[in-house]
Amino acid sequence: MKKIFAKTAIALLFLASWLITQPLIAQAQKAHSATTESIDWQADKTDIWLGYTRHHFKVDGCSCWVTVPENPLLGNQWVWGTEWPEAFTRRTGTEMLLKAGFYYVHAKVGTLSIGGPPALADMDAFYKYFVAKGLASKGTLSGVSRGGLYAYRFAAQHPERVVCIYGDAPVADLKSWPLGILPGCKRKEAGIKPMMEFYGFKDEAEAAAYKGNPVDVLEPIFKAGIPLIHVIGEVDENVPPGPNTNEIEKRYKALGGTITVFRKPKCGHHPHGLEDPTPVVELIKKYTKVANQ
Repeated sequence: MKKIFAKTAIALLFLASWLITQPLIAQAQKAHSATTESIDWQADKTDIWLGYTRHHFKVDGCSCWVTVPENPLLGNQWVWGTEWPEAFTRRTGTEMLLKAGFYYVHAKVGTLSIGGPPALADMDAFYKYFVAKGLASKGTLSGVSRGGLYAYRFAAQHPERVVCIYGDAPVADLKSWPLGILPGCKRKEAGIKPMMEFYGFKDEAEAAAYKGNPVDVLEPIFKAGIPLIHVIGEVDENVPPGPNTNEIEKRYKALGGTITVFRKPKCGHHPHGLEDPTPVVELIKKYTKVANQ
C-alpha cells in the first residue's frame, strides 16, 4: 500500500510540475514569436521564396536577403547559403530547414569573388547586421561548390560564429579550382582573372603557394569544435573529391575533428545535395541543439 501511495504522490508531483511549466513554455514561445515578428529588416523589397517571406536589403552596398520561417526556432537560429542558395533547394535541405524553423540568409558577394578578402568583408558586415537585428550569434554555413571557399575561409576567421559547416561538392583549394594544377583537376579560365584580382596575387606562382585555402585553415575550425558535413559526387570532374573533400576529411580527422561525408556513387558535380536530404538536415539540427545547450 505504501508503495502505491508513493507512486501516486510521484505521479501527482510530476503532473503538477508539468501543469506549471506548460504555461511558462507557451509564454516564452509567444514572447519569442512577438520578438521575431517585430524585426524590422528595413527591406528595399519583400517577396515570397519557397513559400516563405523573404526580405531584400543592402548592407554596406552589398545586396543581401533573409528568408523568415513560419515558426522560428528559439534563439532565431539560421543557415547561411554562402553561394548558389537558390539552386537545388529541395536536395540541399533548404526547404526542410525553413520548415524546421531556421532562417535562411544570403549575402550576394559575387559568384566570382571566390571567397577573397572583399567577399569576406561583405560577409562580416552582413553577419553583424543580422545578429544586431536579433538572429543567433552563431549558425550553419552552407558552401555549395565554390561556396566552400567562402564558408571555410569565413569560419577560419570567425570560428566563434559557426555551429557547423555543410559543404556540398565544395572547392577546398585554389590549386584545384580555378588553377587546375592538382591531379585530376581542370583549369577554369573564367575564374583565373577574378582570383588574381580579388586575392591580389602578383602571379599564378604566388596563387599556387597561397596558404589560405580551406584545406590550409582547418586548425581554428577544429579548435572551435565545429563539425563538418560534406556531400559529394564520386565522379565529380569540376571539383574532384581527391584534392578537395577527401583532403579536408584526411586533415580534419588527423586533427581529431568530426566530419561526416555522404558520397554519391556515379554522380558528378550535379545534381547537388541528396535525393533525400534528411540526414544532412538532422545533423544540422543536432549540432545546432548541442551548440545552444
